Amino acid sequence: MSIHDQIVGLIRQQDPEAASIIQAEADRQASTIELIASENHASTAVMHAMGTCLTNKYAEGYPGRRYYGGCEHHDAIERLAQDRAKQMFGCAYANVQPHSGAQANAAVFMALMEPGATFASLVLADGGHLSHGLPINFSGHYYKPVHYPLVRDEKNADFERIDYDAVRAVCLEHKPAMLLCGYSAYPRTIDFARFRAIADEVGALLMADVAHISGLIVGGQHPSPFPHAHVVTTTTHKSLRGPRGGLILTNDEEISKKVDRALFPGMQGGPLMHVIASKAVAFGEALKPEYKSYQTQIVANAKALAGALVEHGYRITSGGTDNHLMLVDLTSKDPQGADGTLTGKAAEKWLENAGLICNKNGIPGDQRKPMVTSGIRLGTPATTTRGFKEAEMKVVASFIDRVLSAGLAGEDELSRVTEQVRGEVRDLCAKFPMPGH
Repeated sequence: MSIHDQIVGLIRQQDPEAASIIQAEADRQASTIELIASENHASTAVMHAMGTCLTNKYAEGYPGRRYYGGCEHHDAIERLAQDRAKQMFGCAYANVQPHSGAQANAAVFMALMEPGATFASLVLADGGHLSHGLPINFSGHYYKPVHYPLVRDEKNADFERIDYDAVRAVCLEHKPAMLLCGYSAYPRTIDFARFRAIADEVGALLMADVAHISGLIVGGQHPSPFPHAHVVTTTTHKSLRGPRGGLILTNDEEISKKVDRALFPGMQGGPLMHVIASKAVAFGEALKPEYKSYQTQIVANAKALAGALVEHGYRITSGGTDNHLMLVDLTSKDPQGADGTLTGKAAEKWLENAGLICNKNGIPGDQRKPMVTSGIRLGTPATTTRGFKEAEMKVVASFIDRVLSAGLAGEDELSRVTEQVRGEVRDLCAKFPMPGH
């Protein structure tokens, strides 16, 4: 019996209804192929570190300076997480308390900019994040975002990649207090040195939100934002494969002090010490030699999946991927293009019914609404965790094409193919058990 089964059994004794829901979700994850780029399968140790007695304790403040007694061991686990985070990224300071990546971003904004200050970020529809300037988000409500685009010229070799000339032009025009890079749907390598040169030219701070690529950075599969960025934020799940949470990193002592004050008491109260313990465990895993092999395979799997989809007639934005994710332009498969029925919304539903979990996503310049979209976003961290390699990713690409092609052929064909592929997905998943099973 696995640890998961034991724990669910204990919960079932106390609360059968809750236990049944948890077990149903475990079964769903075990029998489906997770292709959402921002999701992963944490190890048994990482998951269950969150279920320890550390959840019982308030520990407001920081190690050595708490507002409650009895924090000796909480100081120790937080210092362990901090030390491992600094070792992973090769930086001098780490705050491991943010509850999420968005809260990490908010703390940095509060620490380093006055309300109403201007900052520059990628056009959100081109792959940015809601905390990078969405009007109804704190970042767009309390600050003034200006945006730089991706390259729009289809004849340009850098089509749909970061337009560094446009970044510089936007910054020269608006003189932002902060230049932000790092994205939620960008499949190419980020040139942090080039961003820093632009930031220095206009007197801006450079912030890198590496939530998606942090695992790749630690694993040596993407250049590090250090020493170029003044401050770095990330989530601790996604490619990093830890618990859900956030992390703030810097080499600057003064920035570190400002960030610490902005997060607590500025934004958060008591830290989630059970999650910080889980972060420490995940960071320990990331420092092991096999972690680099894992990250190398993530990138290899992404390239294999993207290449196979191209062979099936799909266009991958920017022409491919350098990291763990890709954006699939569905209009390239539907003869009616942007006016067709193969939308991101439809594709997400059809694929989920077949056991293939992804998310609808806009493509650069998308004319469809955000809840409809012309594309889907796919990623390989979770499948790689389960042991998939290039051969399996090519099989996944064939699954995707069979389902989407059936959807274009009509409901009867979609129903038949969905049932068939769902069975094949279950069989493939059975060969690659979830961590701890």
